[in-house]
Amino acid sequence: MLNATFPRRYTMPAVKRSFSSLLPPLTVAGLIALSAGLLLSLTWRGVPEENSRKATTVLTEGMRRTEPLSPLPRSLEVDTSKAALGERLFHDPVLSRDHTISCASCHPLNQGGTDRRARSIGVAGAVGTINTPTVLNTVFNFVQFWDGRVATLEEQVSGPLTNPLEMASNWTDVIARLNADRDYRERFTLLYPSGITPATVADALAQFERTLITPDAPFDRYLRGEHDAIGEDAREGYRRFKDYGCASCHQGVNIGGNMFQRFGVMGDYFAARQRAVEDADLGRFIVTGREDDRHVFKVPSLRNIALTAPYFHDGSATTLDEAVVVMAWYQLGRELNAEDRRVLVAFLNSLTGQLRGEAMR
Repeated sequence: MLNATFPRRYTMPAVKRSFSSLLPPLTVAGLIALSAGLLLSLTWRGVPEENSRKATTVLTEGMRRTEPLSPLPRSLEVDTSKAALGERLFHDPVLSRDHTISCASCHPLNQGGTDRRARSIGVAGAVGTINTPTVLNTVFNFVQFWDGRVATLEEQVSGPLTNPLEMASNWTDVIARLNADRDYRERFTLLYPSGITPATVADALAQFERTLITPDAPFDRYLRGEHDAIGEDAREGYRRFKDYGCASCHQGVNIGGNMFQRFGVMGDYFAARQRAVEDADLGRFIVTGREDDRHVFKVPSLRNIALTAPYFHDGSATTLDEAVVVMAWYQLGRELNAEDRRVLVAFLNSLTGQLRGEAMR
């Protein structure tokens, strides 16, 4: 029955059986729950230690501590002056080669921190190679980029700035331009003894990005004890999210972003996609060269997921309904029925939080 609802751009394997189909029905739910718990314990890699400490101090007593998901902290400690400088840099196209592209061009904050394109447009109309991930809540990721090639927000800055398909710039030009601006020069001198350097520019941007957290989603409030903060459909969707094994990868405070996983655990997603495999599809393999890392990616956060279509590293899923069908089949070996899809999407819609105290839409 799966082929009737599966997105037409994918071709299903002729024979496909999940591990659960091989077992007596009464043992399936228990085994899935057990395997999810084991995978959680073996693969859990938390947020950076300093952020974890900060998050812990603001969690309320109402938090459901036995749940695989945790509410976002309502605040993090940042240097507000440096963050304000970083905010200006984030929106300033001076960082790009031809002064046309800013960080906000691909990460508009009023669109969930993404440009909602399968591939972003860079300098001179250049088309990127991968779906731009959201900039929101990236402070909670254990590594940055889909392939996890850098660990920190500071390290991440050089990637888009020097990428010829994005900002197509270089640090020598950027530093010269910023030094030519009196206001930038004065503000950097005030905040950083070394003035304007690649490290201080990256630090300012990272300080700003640490402010881009989206707490108080309806689901966060539910985890803190407000039972009616989400509706019955979302509560049922969350139950199935856990029972089916989704939480074995999408867990923690960011509901993802804290481990790597292969895209296609239970089937060959890339063969079924009916499109040539590109370098961006290789994931961690590009970084490590290890065959075990082929098609392995950082698990993305599901926070604000309703706002950030299209989905996956290749932007191939245009709706949440399509995305959950693909994920269930290729990651869990499970065929979802219409009710599964409906309540899972209801749960995912409850993950949209607030940015700077205002509801995101």
